[in-house]
Amino acid sequence: MKIIHILFLFTFFSFTISQAFVNDFCVADLKAPNTNSGYPCKPLASVTSDDFVFHGLVAGKNNNTFKLGATLASVTNFPALNGLGISAMRVDIGEGGSAPMHTHPDATEFIILVQGEFTAGFITPTSVYSKVLKPGDLFVVPEGMLHFVLNSGKGVATAYVFFSSENPTIHLLDFLLFGNKLPSNLVSQTTLIDVDQVKKLKAHFGGSG
Repeated sequence: MKIIHILFLFTFFSFTISQAFVNDFCVADLKAPNTNSGYPCKPLASVTSDDFVFHGLVAGKNNNTFKLGATLASVTNFPALNGLGISAMRVDIGEGGSAPMHTHPDATEFIILVQGEFTAGFITPTSVYSKVLKPGDLFVVPEGMLHFVLNSGKGVATAYVFFSSENPTIHLLDFLLFGNKLPSNLVSQTTLIDVDQVKKLKAHFGGSG
């Protein structure tokens, strides 16, 4: 009986592995619904070289509260990333600006600074890991860690960022706290921020209550 079970498992896993390598890639068919296993594949006959090129990773507008401009290449606008577990972003932060505290619950973040100066860091329950970055420096943020990036130099600072997901989730702490419908007094009680300041921040970030 044990031999039968072993043969069954061997056959099952062999079939699974062989199916995983049937196609070298799976360009997403964005007209079809997304699923837990990604988008279905675009018919191979309709795939062209253009599917593997992305031209949109340009400087984003940074005329906002955080002086932060970001453009993302993910599976939703670069379908060739489907199933590859990678995406990219260009980040341009004006002098004195920041990418405020945020998390990527499903992705590790890898930063390459190309211009200016960043101070980047992440926080754990027991420690803070932070470093000033110069052009050519790399910084990695483990998956799910609460982290930040500041422009700590002069002029605009630019970096390219890579994620270990083709469609990374981004949770900005400011919007989570103040862009919601929770009553201001509850936010105040759970953050120890004065209720009048909470109301001001809610008005700024589009929250209510």
